[in-house]
Amino acid sequence: MLETHEIDAITRLFAPSADTLAGRNADIYFLRTRQIMDAEGLAPVVTMEVFPNGDGLLCGIREALALLARVLPADAVVEALSEGVPMQAKEVVLRIRAPYPTFAIYETAILGGLASESGWATAAQACVQAAAPVPVISFGARHVHPDVGPRMEYAAIVGGCAGCATPLGAALAEIQPGGTLPHALILCMGDTVAATQAFDRVIDPAVNRIALVDTFKDEAEESLRVAQALGERLWGIRLDTPAERGRVTPALVTEVRARLDQAGFQYVKIVVSGGIDPPRIGLFKARNASVDAYGIGSAISGARAIDFTADIKMVGDEPRAKRGRIPGTTYNPRLERVALSAWREVR
Repeated sequence: MLETHEIDAITRLFAPSADTLAGRNADIYFLRTRQIMDAEGLAPVVTMEVFPNGDGLLCGIREALALLARVLPADAVVEALSEGVPMQAKEVVLRIRAPYPTFAIYETAILGGLASESGWATAAQACVQAAAPVPVISFGARHVHPDVGPRMEYAAIVGGCAGCATPLGAALAEIQPGGTLPHALILCMGDTVAATQAFDRVIDPAVNRIALVDTFKDEAEESLRVAQALGERLWGIRLDTPAERGRVTPALVTEVRARLDQAGFQYVKIVVSGGIDPPRIGLFKARNASVDAYGIGSAISGARAIDFTADIKMVGDEPRAKRGRIPGTTYNPRLERVALSAWREVR
């Protein structure tokens, strides 16, 4: 169970937007449903269950609870699985018992958040498991819309990534953002060593010094140049060779590692990025390439969402459901009652 200070952080970080609270991003038929029920004086207490249509890693529950805490009445009952747990297809991960008009317009937002974030978290977990014990860093925010990028980064951390690139994504995961210096800085300064030295002079010493070494010269040559310039302040080098130059290969990693070791820079780590996914990770492992961390973008950010469905299963005390669904609540002993009162108190 979450402690009060943890709930406080969650409600602040995952607070729903004004558009979500107003239903401006909801399917219109939910807004019309609430309009009709208000006009007809209807407010039945219903039990709604939410479940995925595929296996995966659950993510997005915290955002859903932060929303429900804002809109449900005091006597509502909510049960849920915890963020980041494995889920099975058709398993109930969230159950809501409350007057239907109080949450009718939020079904779109709840299902969409769960679908996207669970898809990203599940893909991240696949990358992390393929790379283990080597850590994976999420670099994929540039592949999605900026309004959802931080949620993707958060989901990647839930999936097991050791870090992410954006400050807001890192804030949601309650970690510090990570990253090196871009090709753009190196190109502007005209030299990899000069750019790395500028980074070293200006950026907080607590940030690892990781030099990008594929901009101007041979990767092994550039690795040695920055290692000689920074000495023990250099944490590592990053290989991000583009497809036009054959991408990063196991042979390239092996050569760079050997050159660094021969020159006395055994402590310098190698980070690999650029088109990395589980099959590529398997290739590096099969060739015994000495990779110390992977930066992964679209293999996580481009993951397919895991569809979720919400069904009313009870109206009042009467089991009632659409055809094809079994009326009445579905047994799931893993569900835990959510103390919505605690969420409201710290909001």
